[in-house]
Amino acid sequence: MNFSLGQRWISDTESDLGLGAIVALEGRQVTILFPASGENRVYSVQEAPVTRVAFNPGDVIRSVEEWEMRVDSIEEQGDLLCYHGVRLDTEETVSLKETFLDHFIKFNKPQDRLFAGQVDRFDRYTLRYQTWQHQFNRQQSHLKGLIGQRASLIPHQLYIADEVGQRFAPRVLLSDEVGLGKTIEAGMILHQQILTGRANRVLIVVPESLQHQWLVEMLRRFNLHFSIFDEERCDEAFADSPNVFETEQLVLVSLEFITKKRRWFEQATLADWDLLIVDEAHHLTVEKDKPSTEYQRIAELSQDIPGLILLTATPDQLGHRSHFARLQLLDPDRFYDYDAFVEEESNYKEIADAANKLLLDDALDDKAVQTITALLKETDITDLLNQIKSGEQSAKQELLSMLLDRHGTGRILFRNSRSGIDGYPSRKVHAYPVDMPKQYKTAMSVLGNIGGIQSAEKSALRALFPEKIFQEFEGESASWTQFDPRVSWLIEKLKELKNEKVLLICAEAQTAISLEQTLREREGIRSAVFHEGMSIIERDRAAAYFADEYDSAQVLLCSEIGSEGRNFQFSHHLVLFDLPLNPDLLEQRIGRLDRIGQQHDVNIHVPYFSNTAQEVLLRWYDEALDAFETTSTTGQLLYKEFSEDLLEFIGAHNCDEEELDPLLEQVAKQNTVLRAKMEQGRDRLLELHSSGQGHAERIVSDIEQLDDDVVLPAYMINVFDIFGVNQEDKGENTIILKPTEHMLNPSFPCLKDDGITVTFDRATSLSQEDAQFISWDHPIVEGVMDMICDDDFGCASVALLKNNKLPVGTFFVELIFVAETSAPKSLQIGRFLPPTPIRVLMDKAGNNLADNVAFDAFNQQLSAVGRQTASKLANALQSGIHPLIAQANELANQQLETIQSQAQSNMQTRLEEEQDRLTALKAINPNIRDEEIQVFDKQKAQLSEHIAKAQVKLDAIRLIVVSNQ
Repeated sequence: MNFSLGQRWISDTESDLGLGAIVALEGRQVTILFPASGENRVYSVQEAPVTRVAFNPGDVIRSVEEWEMRVDSIEEQGDLLCYHGVRLDTEETVSLKETFLDHFIKFNKPQDRLFAGQVDRFDRYTLRYQTWQHQFNRQQSHLKGLIGQRASLIPHQLYIADEVGQRFAPRVLLSDEVGLGKTIEAGMILHQQILTGRANRVLIVVPESLQHQWLVEMLRRFNLHFSIFDEERCDEAFADSPNVFETEQLVLVSLEFITKKRRWFEQATLADWDLLIVDEAHHLTVEKDKPSTEYQRIAELSQDIPGLILLTATPDQLGHRSHFARLQLLDPDRFYDYDAFVEEESNYKEIADAANKLLLDDALDDKAVQTITALLKETDITDLLNQIKSGEQSAKQELLSMLLDRHGTGRILFRNSRSGIDGYPSRKVHAYPVDMPKQYKTAMSVLGNIGGIQSAEKSALRALFPEKIFQEFEGESASWTQFDPRVSWLIEKLKELKNEKVLLICAEAQTAISLEQTLREREGIRSAVFHEGMSIIERDRAAAYFADEYDSAQVLLCSEIGSEGRNFQFSHHLVLFDLPLNPDLLEQRIGRLDRIGQQHDVNIHVPYFSNTAQEVLLRWYDEALDAFETTSTTGQLLYKEFSEDLLEFIGAHNCDEEELDPLLEQVAKQNTVLRAKMEQGRDRLLELHSSGQGHAERIVSDIEQLDDDVVLPAYMINVFDIFGVNQEDKGENTIILKPTEHMLNPSFPCLKDDGITVTFDRATSLSQEDAQFISWDHPIVEGVMDMICDDDFGCASVALLKNNKLPVGTFFVELIFVAETSAPKSLQIGRFLPPTPIRVLMDKAGNNLADNVAFDAFNQQLSAVGRQTASKLANALQSGIHPLIAQANELANQQLETIQSQAQSNMQTRLEEEQDRLTALKAINPNIRDEEIQVFDKQKAQLSEHIAKAQVKLDAIRLIVVSNQ
């Protein structure tokens, strides 16, 4: 190396130091000052890891006085370079010695980095190109937003998410029966809306008791970080913003909070939201034309929010006025008159009957033909009907699809029932009567109904938990588990089921804690507790300890929170140590195991004290509601109607058969009538539409194929290796990722200081709560790809090609261009023109070999080269590389024209098809809103404009030199 005072050099190993200047030459050492960072470095003259900075004609450079010039020519003045050219701000002809170059110059262009010696490792260049390819494929995928949820692939859920998630400002009612996953459906829709840019600010309103469940579900299943806003949070946020709801993008509040706190409710209405989600929407009622406060609050909120999703399991087929009022929230123009709505509903049965004939391959009678013809009056279906008479199945499917597409509330209302979906296990209840111990009897006799006169419900609740009365009598330190026969029964049952996983749910956290201690101390039974007093991390660990196959807990002891949102379907034994008064809560408990995907019958074990309040409640659920072995869709209605009589029996411990049996028989009869009414009123066509009719199965198949693909695991493991993330195998399908001191980026996406556990296997993530499911939609993958593509990582490289058939010294230049355009995220321009990598492989004669030489095959023939050698090769061949870059740029721009043309064509075709379909449907089904159609015109104009502005940029460059070594 020839060093001289004043020359400008850059460090090969510490490029962040900025531009350096030689300030001293003493014997075999050279001292370089880096003014931008204020650092000095002393190097050996023979082995200095630095590269001389030399610009080329056409480059724009900056002086220490902060003016810029375009270089026209370079002159050597002694050992220094002097640049001649035109100053950009004044257009004067100027000269600039390298000594006066700006110290803060950074080499952002790939070619500048290559010639400045800032050469990246071989594997980083490869990773950069692969990342652009993955980005492109992901943007184009119809599964974007559907693959990332930590949930089983359930067809009807995926269909609803796909159908609704792609809409502009969706306004729908999700009313699947209990246990069919409305929360997951809403989360999948939300996840898709956020990932595709259709929604950024989201407000979720739920009953207070469900806040934590929603918070956990959104985080655990979809990696969406919501913030709960209550009085305390609002008071804190008010110090930072005049509107507290503008301090977060994703907000979760309780319905009770916005109902009672007018001040904060008004701020919520003034904030801008893209999407509002309301769970348990049956709380929004209208009785005798008088809306409840809850209804009024949501009505006011939803007026100015484009998207609205309501969730309720309340059967829509009962035709309540409140149901109509909720539909009015979704689309007041469509649902403007209750009487007209009732009349329209009366025709649903005829339509469903006609659809059933098509499904069952029955001949269409005259009435069915008239019904279908009237409904599809805007379309001539004569040929289809004739084809059906001839037995053509495709005609039946086409006609059925038309019926589904045009059906009444089909686009706004989705409802699936268990009877219409396969895959559910059977339930078997096992009741175990035991005698109440004398200790409880004494405590209850002495304390009685302590506290004076109480409500019937409080008296009943007190009677159901004698252990609590005993502790009041003996003191909190008294141990009821030593004599309670239910505990002895539990120990024996766990011994009997020693090879099975058992989930136990009880009402109180302290009950679960006491049982765990007793099982551990008396029998050494491995168990874990799960209750609301634990942190989310502690609950995760407890759930993971229970879920592990080896060396794990046999039983998980949960408080009532165990019935919220968790999935323990790998177990099929449920112990209900006590019973809740609320029928929906009982269904939630059983629903932890009774889920789609459960491989065994669910065994429900209920120990109870005979001839006590517990026996009354057990018989109520078993004999009156049949709630243990079937899904109770009528339980809440019947409890509301008969609760006064039931609570009286419970509070009095009255198990007298002559008195109790008549009540249970009356409720059982009413239950039969209600269920029959619901079954008769089932809108089967609506359920058929909601389940997806084949389309759902195709989505599942596509996702399963993607889940089985090894491309993502291979890509991400390569990323972890290159960025220096430590990987430890935890199990067959799980990896623990931990940061190290040598990571390329200390802020690696989503990586915590104490590490995280990840898996690429969906089934593993479902059984191990502490393992994050890594998919193409996961924030780690998104963050990694953005980190690579937005930085200069791997954008300049040099490699050797060992090929005896080519002369030594022959070289090729591989260039990666990216065609891209800027557009608002809400336009989702990536559907038509995502950032598109364009590969050009130039030989020294200027021929593009990219079409004939595939990247992967070519890459395998190349080998890495040391940085010093790479820098020398790049500088030696610089004069030959420059014209090839210019030629490659022209070739890339020619390809851009083709890419733009295809993007314009695809965009116009797809949006026009959707617009034409909705326009035709609107003539038949007024449920389609005008703005849903009009938005396409605006989108087409905006997308066309942005596609036309697309440009190519040189993103990466690699010099390949032929070698015989």
